[in-house]
Parts: sequence; C-alpha cells; structure tokens
Amino acid sequence: MALRLGAIVEALGGELHGDPDTRIVALAPLETAGPDTLSFLSHPKYRGLLAGSQAACVIVSPDHQVQARERGSCIVVAQPYLYFSRLTRLWKSATQRPLRHRIHPSAVIDPEARVHASAIVGALCVIERGATIGADTELRSRVTVAEDCHIGERCLLHSGVVIGADGFGFAPNNGVWEKIEQLGAVRIGNDVEIGANTCVDRGALKDTLIADGVKLDNLVQIGHNVEIGAHSALAGCVGVAGSARIGAHCTLGGGAIVLGHLELADHVHVSAASVVTRSILQPGHYTGFFPIDSNPAWEKNAASLKHLSVLRERVRSLEKILYNKEPP
Repeated sequence: MALRLGAIVEALGGELHGDPDTRIVALAPLETAGPDTLSFLSHPKYRGLLAGSQAACVIVSPDHQVQARERGSCIVVAQPYLYFSRLTRLWKSATQRPLRHRIHPSAVIDPEARVHASAIVGALCVIERGATIGADTELRSRVTVAEDCHIGERCLLHSGVVIGADGFGFAPNNGVWEKIEQLGAVRIGNDVEIGANTCVDRGALKDTLIADGVKLDNLVQIGHNVEIGAHSALAGCVGVAGSARIGAHCTLGGGAIVLGHLELADHVHVSAASVVTRSILQPGHYTGFFPIDSNPAWEKNAASLKHLSVLRERVRSLEKILYNKEPP
C-alpha cells in the first residue's frame, strides 16, 4: 500500500516542497525513517535529528522550513503534530482491511438493546437489556455494556472495557457489609474513546456521566456517580472515586487519584501520580506527591513530616516574639 505525497496534501492541506508523485509506503519517526517513509518534526528538541533523517519527506512547521528544505522534501504546516494525527487517520482509512462482520457472530446482544445500524460490535462483546449504542460507534472485542447504559455516536471502546458494572456501595452492619443496589446507569456522550480494560461504574441513584470528547486511557477506574466534563483526558491507571466531578478540558496524568466527592474546575491539569485530596476550583497545573529518593533519605524525611505541626507552632511563637518585640 502506498500514498502519493500529492494525494496526502490534497486531502489534508499543507505546503509541499518536493515531488508530488513521491510514493509513501509507511510513516515513521525521524531516526528510523527510510527513503520511502513520511516523518514529522513537532518539537524543537528533536530538530537535531532532522538533517540526518532518511525520510522521503518530513512534516515541519514554518520555523523549521529552511532546515527541512536543505535536507530534502517537506510539508510545511502550522501544527505538525496535529497534521500527523490526521495523517494517521487518513493512512488507516486507506489501508485497513474491510470488515467481515459489522456485528461479530460471537457477540451477545439482548433483544431489548438498541444498536445503531452503523455501529460495529466486535467478538465476544455483551450488550445487555436496555443498553444503547449510537451511530458509528465501535466496540472492540470483549466489551461489556451493562443494562440501560447509553453510549453516544462515533465512540471507540477498546478491548475489555466494562461500562455499567456496579459501583462500590456497601453499608456497614455489625462488622459485615450489606450491598447497596446501584440503581443508576452510565451515559457516555459522542466522540468518546475508552482504553482497554477501563471500567466505568454505574451510578447509585443517578447516572455516571462522561461528556462529549472525553478520552480515557487503559486501566482507568471511574467510580459511581462521577461526572467528567467535555474533552477531558485521563491517562493510564487514573482512579476517580465516587461522586467526584471533573470539569471540561482537564487532564490527569498517569496514576493520578481523585478522591470521592471532590470537584475539579475546567482546565485543571494534574501531574502523574498526584493524589487530589481537596477540590480544585481554579484552572491551572497542580502536583501533589512526595519526590522519590533513596529509601534511607525518604524514611528520615517522612519521620520529619510527623513533627511539622510542632515546628509550625514554634515558628509562629518565634515570629510573634520577633515582630511584636515581646520579651522571651
């Protein structure tokens, strides 16, 4: 399979400097690209790789146009990484094999479920009673959509995703736990992508809500009654506890944790491995973890933390003496 450079530019735009009839047979990073591949430069720190790259053509920004043209062919665009993302979709649509089955024969779909005629349901999927799958949505193999859950249009759910398992709800009673039935569902908007083996729990009384454009990575846990605003993105192994609310256009780095019943405003960005222990009501970038260190040093610092409250009171007493000029 090959695409002409001219055909790529006709489909995606950009300013081509080079032969439009050059055939591209693969996409590759700068350092491994061969003479029949197309690559891209999206970050200035990699520009040292540009001159030595064997790529047939490189996608670059106007800032790197001169260097790229000295090397060879290039496509100049305002946002190379965005252009590359669109190129990958163009490439896949041109090279993917045709589907043998829109709904795989091994899928189990309840008669009372509603699956749009354009949806794709992979092998061993389960769609339970009352569930809804929207237009052009794809469920990869082994996806489970539980009773009464709704998935919007143009969504992609990767293998092993579970939508609508019971939320973690139990009431203590004399040393044992009694189950609280989870009576809500899950409602997922349009253009949502959910990574492999991620779980989104159904609500206890009201629905768990995932808004349009949200992206969830692999192995993410979304607790019951959580709400995630439009176009937020959560990286792998993020955990969001029950009834937390995450605003629109937020990002959570891998392994971050949001405790239950907290709120994150729109445009809040949380670093990887951080633990959010309080609501964050102002946009910004937040980090909350103890830096890694050798174990002996970490143990000493951890022990010191236990005395911070005492040290704080001593500092306050000293400041009062100093600034009020009181006798000791």
